[in-house]
Amino acid sequence: MSQQGETHPRQEDEWWRQLYGSPEPGDPQESAETVDDHYASALSAVGAPDEPAVRDDPPVRDEPSADGVPPARDPYAQGPYDRSPYDQDAPEHDDPGPPDTLRLRRTGQTAAQTAAQAAPPQAPPAAPAPPAPPASPSPTVPSQQTAPQTAPQTDPRPAPADRPPRGGVIPTAGEAWGPQSYQQPYGEPQQAYQPPYEAPAPTAFGEGPVTWSDPDPGPAPDLPPGWAAAEPAVEAAPPFVGDGPPTYAAEPTAWPVAHPDELDSLVPDTVLDGAQYGVLTLRTASVRGDSARYRGQPRRDALLTARFGSGDDGLLLLAVASGARAADDAPRAAQDACRWIAGAVGRSQLRLSEDIRAARRGSLKSGLHRLTDRCYGRLRARGEDLGLEEGQYTASLRCLLLPVDPSCRIRLFFGVGDGGLFRIRDGSWQDLDPVGKEPEPGERFRFRASVAHPGDALLLCSGGLAEPLRGEPALAARLAHQWGSGRPPGLTAFLAEAQTRVKGYADDRTAVGVWDA
Repeated sequence: MSQQGETHPRQEDEWWRQLYGSPEPGDPQESAETVDDHYASALSAVGAPDEPAVRDDPPVRDEPSADGVPPARDPYAQGPYDRSPYDQDAPEHDDPGPPDTLRLRRTGQTAAQTAAQAAPPQAPPAAPAPPAPPASPSPTVPSQQTAPQTAPQTDPRPAPADRPPRGGVIPTAGEAWGPQSYQQPYGEPQQAYQPPYEAPAPTAFGEGPVTWSDPDPGPAPDLPPGWAAAEPAVEAAPPFVGDGPPTYAAEPTAWPVAHPDELDSLVPDTVLDGAQYGVLTLRTASVRGDSARYRGQPRRDALLTARFGSGDDGLLLLAVASGARAADDAPRAAQDACRWIAGAVGRSQLRLSEDIRAARRGSLKSGLHRLTDRCYGRLRARGEDLGLEEGQYTASLRCLLLPVDPSCRIRLFFGVGDGGLFRIRDGSWQDLDPVGKEPEPGERFRFRASVAHPGDALLLCSGGLAEPLRGEPALAARLAHQWGSGRPPGLTAFLAEAQTRVKGYADDRTAVGVWDA
């Protein structure tokens, strides 16, 4: 081009040949050269000085090597403007500008390199710009929007914003990206920018002195006015009365042997229960004896508490049974006796409640006697089914039947066999079932109806507690002091006093206490 703007075809053709080279015959659209090669040719044609060396991104299109294997390319090295076509969160930096403008980018360079390039280089005046290409057909240059045919495939999944860059983790505050060698699959070690990795020290386990508190805490702080220091808790042994402690230990030692097919026959060592209805306060406890605890034998005593009906028409039944001493099925016989008498009373609840309110003593005695006989008839039949001799599958049975109606103070006792019925009135014991008054063989059934006074304490118990009460005056005096004050004890206090030990008495103990307000 001349200064007057004229164009010389020969000069223009020479410039295009130097810039793009001669097209190959048969394929005018393909060129094996890259944009960087064309850029270098253009600089050489116009005589521009060489630019300072900078680190460029991997070429848009990889050139095959001499042996036909493409050069290794770091798939994890990404510059600030390189992004997957599926990365929707990356900033938009792909403004192509005017369609006739060739935009060349420098990516992946540091801030210092960017500042160095921004400084004006010391170079001679630039040569005049080359003339614009004519509208004639020209080779196609791949643009930034067209993916090269040999470009490596990228992960089609969108990368989340909090996902660390591939090939390393995001450095935290105070850390810097540093070069670290990593092994590329099927290739040579490459240099990637990753945070420095420090291997954790192995965990060491060792024993040392254990300090629970300051060895010298100093004097305790002063208490507020009116406060007193608590005394240290001292675990006291179970109480006993008499001339010496019992032979056996005070606490349970061994459990009975269990059979996998008879687990329903297991009974716990101790049973505790209680309730309150109107003026009545009830406390019940059944404890395995010291001898049975030591030998691992089951508790032969059984205890059942039940309420039948509702409102003032309700009845409270408390049943205590003790199986035969030498019988293997003694625990089961005692449980059956309690369940069967309770079922019979429950089914006759309405008639019994009417008779108690009307004070029909004769009707009550005959009715309860009949129910008790039916219960023992079932025990005999059960023993025959088990193949036992007559009298082995049996138990002593004693019951209390109390009305819920607070205006009715009639207390009914009935049963068969050993045990005791006592009352504490005005601080002294009354034996309501004296031993010397044994019924005739045909009159095994025992029945007693009494009227309670406010402040009375009624005690129904098995033979394991009735015998020491009658045989050891110290035990009777202790229980009269604890239970005869008119204030019913709590459950744990009642249990503690009920198992006050006496030397020579080691059977099971079952006690039922009733306090009238």
